[in-house]
Amino acid sequence: MLAIVAPGQGAQTPGFLGPWVKESSFSTRLTWLSAVSGLDLEHYGVHADAETIRDTAVAQPLLVAAGLLAALELFPHPADAYPLVGVAAGHSVGEITAAAGVGVLSAESAMVFVRERGRAMAAASAARPTSMTAVVGGQPDEVLAALEAQGLTAANHNGTGQVVAAGTVEQLAALAEHPPTRARLVPLSVAGAFHTVHMEPAVDRLGQLAPAISARDPRTRLLSNLDGQVVHDGREVLRRLVGQVASPVRWDLCLAAMADLGVTGLLELPPAGTLTGIAKRNLKGVELFALNTPDQTGEAMEFIRRHGAQPGSSTPINGNPTWRLVVSPGKGLFTRTEDVEAGMLLPADSTVGLVRNRRDEIPASAPYGGIVVEWLVEDGDPVSPGQPLLRLHPTVESSDATEVTR
Repeated sequence: MLAIVAPGQGAQTPGFLGPWVKESSFSTRLTWLSAVSGLDLEHYGVHADAETIRDTAVAQPLLVAAGLLAALELFPHPADAYPLVGVAAGHSVGEITAAAGVGVLSAESAMVFVRERGRAMAAASAARPTSMTAVVGGQPDEVLAALEAQGLTAANHNGTGQVVAAGTVEQLAALAEHPPTRARLVPLSVAGAFHTVHMEPAVDRLGQLAPAISARDPRTRLLSNLDGQVVHDGREVLRRLVGQVASPVRWDLCLAAMADLGVTGLLELPPAGTLTGIAKRNLKGVELFALNTPDQTGEAMEFIRRHGAQPGSSTPINGNPTWRLVVSPGKGLFTRTEDVEAGMLLPADSTVGLVRNRRDEIPASAPYGGIVVEWLVEDGDPVSPGQPLLRLHPTVESSDATEVTR
């Protein structure tokens, strides 16, 4: 199974788009996304220095544009990608890249959203000097206790051996003076304490914009930074993208979900290296591919064909266009809700069962509702993330319903 992932802020380096803009298709699309975002993305990706692209308002649109346009170099017709990609995810701002890549947002909506996200987070960061520091190594309990002692937030849980602390510069300085035992502290090139309460003003700003954004259901499995669960409701994806700005990134749970799914190959979109490095430590036996230059696209496509589904096949999510499917949010044993039977009208947001595993007990819900056509699993069955549980016939003719039933 193939996973495609998109990196977050801090992955950018000066000139990383230089090789890409030599490709006419990439350059033309970059000009369009520059117009949409109101930023000269070619200048920032090719000529600007490290300090300039460290600016949150610049870095975030630059990263999303880079990921989306590199994906289009691989798949000029995005629909060709959906049957091949088993699961997609993005780290922090990379989650916007992933959401657009699986069809939740248009490229234009993604660029406007990330432009406003970057501006709002930069403004929130300017209110008080804040930053982030990676804590590498140490005992997990001791690391978290050391952060709590200084009033810091574990803003990123990046898997075994790495937590990112976020807070004021004074709090981070205190942590440097009293580090956890056997842990190494690495200050990050970011301009604020992202994914903490310091970003609440940015959440408010994005919350004002979100109701006007069109969001479609993902065309393949999409993992959420909030809890590593598969989310198959476009509006819920958007809601999570808004709240994510002030919530910790649980990349460790996204990695666990990939392991549960049986991912065999993971490809990171440019600027690549950070997430493949984390995966190397956490997903043993999974083949990795860091895509950084256009001359790698042939090799990348061979990697995709090796780990993706066969061309022409369909995933459980995109292969049933005339029905809505309720899918499992995670791995575990499924317990059905009583009295949910074929023929009944299921209201929107109904809970149809629970997925229980060693980590959690996760409700499975039907965000749109509809008439129950058939159960696709039995009570007590083991289920995997994104596995269809229940087939529904939509009952409301809306723009979303038309998209599903056409």
